[in-house]
Amino acid sequence: MQTRKQVTVFLENKPGRLAQVLSRLAHAKINIVALSVMDRHEHGVLRLVTEDEAATLKELQSLNVHFTESDVLAVELKNQPGALANICERLAEEHINIEYAYCSSGGRNGRVFGIFKVSNLEKAQRILGESPKNQKKLEKPSLRDQRTYRR
Repeated sequence: MQTRKQVTVFLENKPGRLAQVLSRLAHAKINIVALSVMDRHEHGVLRLVTEDEAATLKELQSLNVHFTESDVLAVELKNQPGALANICERLAEEHINIEYAYCSSGGRNGRVFGIFKVSNLEKAQRILGESPKNQKKLEKPSLRDQRTYRR
């Protein structure tokens, strides 16, 4: 798990705006780790984490688009059922709010990245940095233990 810079880009809701940004990053050989695109009334919101933050900012400035930066957690996860739920449960148990989250698709060695914008970054890093066996025991079973899976 690591802290990364996320870039939020505000795009006009017009055909080709997202393609323009992504093509510019591709042309600059900037690899995108994870991204999320949401629709707002006046504009689209593109959130992304890349492998080269400085180069990403340079390319976005050259496109003259409005963007902001924020610190997020990038948590490497096994690509299997329950991996994301486990992280969310651990944060919830410590009263850390997840403001938003999104994931990458297909990663190295069957792993993906979960990107989390949380209410308390330092506490979340500390909690997620602990091994699960060192966590305090819960008085009730975790949400994951209460689930039933159907085939």
